[in-house]
Amino acid sequence: MAAKSPPSVPKTKSPGSIVNSRAETQGQWGRAWEVDWFSLASVIFLLLFAPFIVYYFIMACDQYSCSLTAPVMDVATGRAHLSDIWAKTPPVTKKAAQLYALWVTFQVLLYMALPDFCHKFLPGYVGGVQEGAVTPAGVVNKYEINGLQAWLITHLLWFANSHVLSWFSPTIIFDNWIPLLWCANILGYAVSTFAMIKGYFFPTNAKDCKFTGNFFYNYMMGIEFNPRIGKWFDFKLFFNGRPGIVAWTLINLSFAAKQRELHGQVTNAMILVNILQAIYVLDFFWNETWYLKTIDICHDHFGWYLGWGDCVWLPYLYTLQGLYLVYHPVQLSTLHAIGILLLGLLGYYIFRMANHQKDLFRRTDGRCLIWGRKPKVIECMYTSADGQKHHSKLLVSGFWGVARHLNYTGDLMGSLAYCLACGGGHLLPYFYIIYMTILLTHRCLRDEHRCANKYGSDWKRYTAAVPHRLLPGIF
Repeated sequence: MAAKSPPSVPKTKSPGSIVNSRAETQGQWGRAWEVDWFSLASVIFLLLFAPFIVYYFIMACDQYSCSLTAPVMDVATGRAHLSDIWAKTPPVTKKAAQLYALWVTFQVLLYMALPDFCHKFLPGYVGGVQEGAVTPAGVVNKYEINGLQAWLITHLLWFANSHVLSWFSPTIIFDNWIPLLWCANILGYAVSTFAMIKGYFFPTNAKDCKFTGNFFYNYMMGIEFNPRIGKWFDFKLFFNGRPGIVAWTLINLSFAAKQRELHGQVTNAMILVNILQAIYVLDFFWNETWYLKTIDICHDHFGWYLGWGDCVWLPYLYTLQGLYLVYHPVQLSTLHAIGILLLGLLGYYIFRMANHQKDLFRRTDGRCLIWGRKPKVIECMYTSADGQKHHSKLLVSGFWGVARHLNYTGDLMGSLAYCLACGGGHLLPYFYIIYMTILLTHRCLRDEHRCANKYGSDWKRYTAAVPHRLLPGIF
């Protein structure tokens, strides 16, 4: 899920421009108004099994050294019962509850009480008060962009504690990992339930709500488009970026500290995972203003999919590589490590530069250079719900002329690099690349379905000019 997704880490839409008009049709904007049987079955499946999947992976590491088959074999052969596995699972503790409450409160304070100052001295960084895209109801929300600042302050305090203050052990997250899981679940379900109740009884903007008549779909996919408390606390922006993504790099640092404690060293595989994932996290916060124009903010409503996903799915399953390396300290050969580093950096370059090209094209209305040349475009037209005709442009130059979603391809290359750092001993650390492949392929198809409905024959011209989605010559 993601961000994006449980949940959503920064992903982008198709190269069609963001529509700054209420004029999107209901079928093109956000989640569905009606639910077919397959969507309902998928929703119920995820509601029932996603929490179990997270528990199973974490339990497998804690009790079976990250083997995904050993628990099943133990239960199937009678060597263990489900009750035995559950009995060995650490419960929620007072210490974990206090830690988690302190963590979330601290992130709320950084989000609400400390206006951004990084944009005043960091060249090229865009922070402070920024406007989002126009919602279906015609509202332009303002956001306090201060995620980079929150990340920097949080990590400065972490390193100050580790090297000077010694308030707590740097292994504190690993040492309370499963008790913290229960706390994260409590918050995820609480905020999702509150968001649904709020959507029914006191929405921020009633015109930006969608009701299907199906309780499960409404709960999972959300009712409100931009639920807020007061003027500035935006549920989507806060839970997509904080506390999960700020915590991502702290979790990896705690895993590295635990590896050193248990094995006497931090392996180069652990260092690679920390560096490559930190680049991704920093990219998210450096480009947080750009994120306001992505699918998570512009199309998704806020429900369990984002609320629980950002609290539980993201911090617990996106960090499986670091957790695995605590139990299996892989030391890569120099050549292997360099190859993985180059793969990760190349994937990041493609991901970032593709998004930069699209953003530059939009900001300048095509009056720019891409790869040193004037960009090629396909002029297109669409009709909005009020019957008005609008003109738009689809970019077919640069990375967007190579494949229609090459930014996703770069993202997948980076995801694969994280997994390859863990060697080939177990399947568990490769869950991330499998999940991201499914997620981004689905998102790719979803984006294209929306664009095909919106642009009609012009979209067919575009797909003829750029025939492949993710892999040139293949798919």
